[in-house]
Amino acid sequence: MSAEGHSDVFHHIRDAEVFELPQFLGGEVHIPQPFAQLGFRITKFMLIEVLVVILGVLIFRGLAKRVATGEPVKGRFWGFWEAILLFLRDEVVRPSFGTGHDHGHDDHGHGNHGHGHAVPQHAHLDAHHGDAVHHGHGAPAHASGSALAAVGHPADEYLPFIWSVFFFILFCNLLGAVPWLGSPTGHIAVTGVLAACTLAMTVLTGTKELGFLGFLKSLVPAMDVPFPLNIAIAILMWLIEFIGLIIKHGVLSIRLFANIMAGHTVIAVILGFIAQVAAAGWLWWVVTPASILAQVGIGMLELFVAFLQAYVFAYLSTLFIAGAKHPH
Repeated sequence: MSAEGHSDVFHHIRDAEVFELPQFLGGEVHIPQPFAQLGFRITKFMLIEVLVVILGVLIFRGLAKRVATGEPVKGRFWGFWEAILLFLRDEVVRPSFGTGHDHGHDDHGHGNHGHGHAVPQHAHLDAHHGDAVHHGHGAPAHASGSALAAVGHPADEYLPFIWSVFFFILFCNLLGAVPWLGSPTGHIAVTGVLAACTLAMTVLTGTKELGFLGFLKSLVPAMDVPFPLNIAIAILMWLIEFIGLIIKHGVLSIRLFANIMAGHTVIAVILGFIAQVAAAGWLWWVVTPASILAQVGIGMLELFVAFLQAYVFAYLSTLFIAGAKHPH
């Protein structure tokens, strides 16, 4: 690597066609490029994203097989993932979309007797529809499961998207904490595509609910002003709201990218202090332990940020999609 590369703090956290390793392990592992002649080059972030998909399939297919038995999921490992799924469903997605009374759904099937409350956290996933089955609250387990199978919650059709976005971001963030790998969510192109998917889901949801023209019209709220002034204000407000729709999804991308990029940059800078004072004699013995302790502390904070940023992205995506389904 060139001297310029060593002076660049960011080269360790950018996408590349190599995996960087310590010198005693070979220094660099170059990624084969079988499609280079076609203009397509494979990078480490691409491979990490493939690994993320494989991890997701292995974990959640295993969880689905256990849920399919109809019995509560056993084991801390599987219970951990089920708890996250239930939290996102019951505390994020369903409350954001409401109870669905305005669409003719009967919420008695959810075991809350139509009061619109979220399903309690001790519920588990139904084997066939991912709905809650209660034990000791509301209707009996078999009756609740039967009703849910027949009715379901109006928000549940959006769960696969929200779950997929959350766990894709989470796994990318967590793999970024593994030495010599990297986090694809620290790249604006990756977060930009994720935000574009949310925007597409928002537009599709609004179009499905109101029609495409109806969705565009819904960007402007009803105004009680004289007719000529109404048209002028409506055009101006529509332009502002449409630009705002694009901007808020763009900010969704930048927020995730900036937080992940910043965390890895701070870790790289702190560890770089050790190399900077390598020839400083006694100062190296002061800076090195301090840098290592600081890096450990930042690393622990990064684990928290990995979950937090995945949650924030999934939560805001839910609000945007719900806003398109139920405008104003």
